[in-house]
Amino acid sequence: MKTKLILLHPSLQKQTLSPTNVATLVSSNRLSLFLLFLLFSTLLFTWTLLTNTISSTAAATSAASSSPLPISVSKALLHYAATSNATFKPMTAAEVAAVSAALLHSPAANLLIFGLTHESLLWAALNHRGRTVFLDENEYAISKFEQSNPGVEAYDIQFTTKVSEHTKLITQARAQAHTDCRPVQNLLFSECRLAINDLPNHIYQISWDVILVDGPRGYFAAAPGRMAPIFTAAVLARSKNSAAATHVFVHDFRRDVERVFSDEFLCRENLVESVDSLAHFVVASELHDSESALFCKNSSSSLLPSSNDVADEED
Repeated sequence: MKTKLILLHPSLQKQTLSPTNVATLVSSNRLSLFLLFLLFSTLLFTWTLLTNTISSTAAATSAASSSPLPISVSKALLHYAATSNATFKPMTAAEVAAVSAALLHSPAANLLIFGLTHESLLWAALNHRGRTVFLDENEYAISKFEQSNPGVEAYDIQFTTKVSEHTKLITQARAQAHTDCRPVQNLLFSECRLAINDLPNHIYQISWDVILVDGPRGYFAAAPGRMAPIFTAAVLARSKNSAAATHVFVHDFRRDVERVFSDEFLCRENLVESVDSLAHFVVASELHDSESALFCKNSSSSLLPSSNDVADEED
């Protein structure tokens, strides 16, 4: 029996790496690393882009939801859209523009308004960044207005004056110019018949930037008339604890009583504009001269109308 012997040479078990093989292997590893880095960079860029896009969209949505159209503006738009064909006697476009200009000049104004009118929601909307207070003779109208427009500030006033008393009222005011009816005073404690002294206390503490007198009714002898609002507006403006002047608007200025009382207490020297039936006065504070008994430096009192003239006027 023959035995076959198989010999294994060491060179068959080992393969020596040549320089060429080493270079090839290193190059292959570098390519793999580069491709891996490229893939990682692409994924990172895509993730960052998506994140930024989602964040921007969320921020825009959040900003839109946190800054909606003010409720007062929405209410005004709906109101005028619904009543555009209704029968009212609104202000003229020029009169609205005059009041609006004063409000836009003071974007966060303290606005006091005598009378609920067709324009009430407009004034609240234009002054939505400020404070607007409505005063009216009709308790029911005030209550309904507050219910329909949550958040508005409105108060009813019980007037004790009548248009038929205008001559007596202005005569008494002149006689008491050094005492109860003086230009600078705290109306809360005033005994002047023309002074409105039964409003909430804080109303007398506010420095009003704009005051609009568009009420109460004043077109017949038994109506409350606007004598008291005009006098009250004049005193509030002169007693203002601020260097800034007060814009006072009087609507229906062409009517005799409104014109006479405006001339007496707001003064022609302060009249800066008259548009249609609206008069615009700018009244400076005189708090530094609290002892003064003069409303007007240049007396220009108008001739008082007779009761018959007032009774014949139309609203």
